[in-house]
Amino acid sequence: MAISPFSLFILSIFFFSNSLITQSFSNTDTPLIHKTCNKIVRQDPNVSFDFCLTSLQFATNHSYYIDLRRLGLLSMGLVCSNVTNTYHFIIELIKNKKLDPSLNLCLVDCLELYSDAISTVKLAMKNYRLRRYNDANIAISAVMDAAETCENGFKEKKVNSPLKKRDEDVFELGAIVLAIMSMLH
Repeated sequence: MAISPFSLFILSIFFFSNSLITQSFSNTDTPLIHKTCNKIVRQDPNVSFDFCLTSLQFATNHSYYIDLRRLGLLSMGLVCSNVTNTYHFIIELIKNKKLDPSLNLCLVDCLELYSDAISTVKLAMKNYRLRRYNDANIAISAVMDAAETCENGFKEKKVNSPLKKRDEDVFELGAIVLAIMSMLH
């Protein structure tokens, strides 16, 4: 069975995003990131310190100047990237014509949720740049709800979710963004 170039691209994104959690980027290890993650973890039990630290270090890896506001925008970029990558991953999964019909139905539902989430997170980023934090908050919350709704669909149909880790990551990254926005008020 030949693997399409697009499939290889999606697989490389998948492996890269999974390695994101285990890699450490000590060259961007700043007091701001540690301080921010400590605050976030105290505020939200849905966020682990290691996930927060690794995600924010990754987000700031190529940035020279970081303040809390920029950290929020960069973390929103991670949400956008994860949502977009998950959308493309779902498309690849749906191409498998041998999928269980219940699993396929869940994936089709998730595809629609993630399709909407892509535009929603972009709207959140626009509102964030305009300092409309309440509107950005609502949009990021909707993206988190989409990931949770996607995952709940698999539970309802009693099928194993091939998106569990991705859904959890989108939710946790969204929680990080919400916490950073609350610190900006």
